[in-house]
Amino acid sequence: MNILFLCTGNSCRSQMAEGWANHLKAAHLTAYSAGVETHGLNPYAVKVMAEAGIDISGNSSKLVTDLTSNVEFDFVITVCGHANENCPYFPSRSKVVHVGFDDPPSLAQGLTDEEEILTLYRRVRDEIKTYVETLPGALHDA
Repeated sequence: MNILFLCTGNSCRSQMAEGWANHLKAAHLTAYSAGVETHGLNPYAVKVMAEAGIDISGNSSKLVTDLTSNVEFDFVITVCGHANENCPYFPSRSKVVHVGFDDPPSLAQGLTDEEEILTLYRRVRDEIKTYVETLPGALHDA
């Protein structure tokens, strides 16, 4: 089963979801991530995933169009409202499911204390992990 986690910039939430899914669910699915734009890999996302034992530092921020010509997706999971509203068309085989998560960079905007910032990223990281742990079963109920 091929799953695409889609976010606006493919810098944070979708990258964390891909990392969790490939770490926890590799026997059941292959996870990818992309964005409707590219914003580069978020260093805080890399840091909090590394704390959890998952290295996403080699990932890159990709456009959804970079993947759709090479991979047929069973499910496309939008992890932010903007991506859900601007989700490109996928062939009828692909089922689009929206599961929104808070945007850590937006939550941390204006903060200067690194520990405070990391706490926000960790919360979203852990929420994404909790969701990924329900896969692929939760998708069949969607």
